[in-house]
Amino acid sequence: MTRSDPVHDGQTSDTSPSCPIWRPLAAARPAMSPDWWQWIASRDSLTARLIVAGGERAFRVRLLDQRLIRPRRDEARALGIPFPRHAWRREVALCLDGRPWVVARSVAPLARLRGQRLDRLGERSLGSWLFRLPDLERSPIEVTASPPPFHPDGGPWGRRSVFRHGHFAVLVQEFFLDRMADDLGLPSR
Repeated sequence: MTRSDPVHDGQTSDTSPSCPIWRPLAAARPAMSPDWWQWIASRDSLTARLIVAGGERAFRVRLLDQRLIRPRRDEARALGIPFPRHAWRREVALCLDGRPWVVARSVAPLARLRGQRLDRLGERSLGSWLFRLPDLERSPIEVTASPPPFHPDGGPWGRRSVFRHGHFAVLVQEFFLDRMADDLGLPSR
C-alpha cells in the first residue's frame, strides 16, 4: 500500500533498535562470505544484477511508500544536510516472481532535488534512472547486519551509499532479504 501523507516525522534516535548500525564495507568483509561480497561490494546497478540472477523469474518494483519526511539523524549525516530538514523518501520492494528479494529506502533532500520529479517513478527502478546519468558519483558503500527498519522481513545484510549528480543527491539503502538468500542458495552471511 502506498501512503501519501504530506509530511511524516520519521525520527528515531541513532541508537534505537530500528536504526541500523552502519560501518565501512571493508570492516564487514571478514564476516561476509565471498558470495555475499559479490552482491554487497558491487557498484553497478542492483536492478540489473537481480534481473540476471532471477533468470526466468519476472522482476518487478513494488512501491511501498513515498512521501515528504524528516530523515533520521543517520540519514541526514550521510547526506551532509542539517538535521532536521525535509526530504523526499521512497520505499520499494524489488521482487522476483512476486517475492521480495530486496527492500530499499531512498532519501533525497528537497533542496537538492533540482527539479527532479522522483515521485513520478512509480513502480520503476530508481537505479534504472540513476545509472543513465552521465558523471554519476557514488560514495563509499557502508554495510549493516541490522534488519530493515521499515519492513518486517529480515535478511543478512544491508548496504547504503549516496549518489550524486551535480547538486542532486540521494541516499540509497538496500536490504537483502532471507528470501533472496534461500532462492539463490546463498549462505546465511
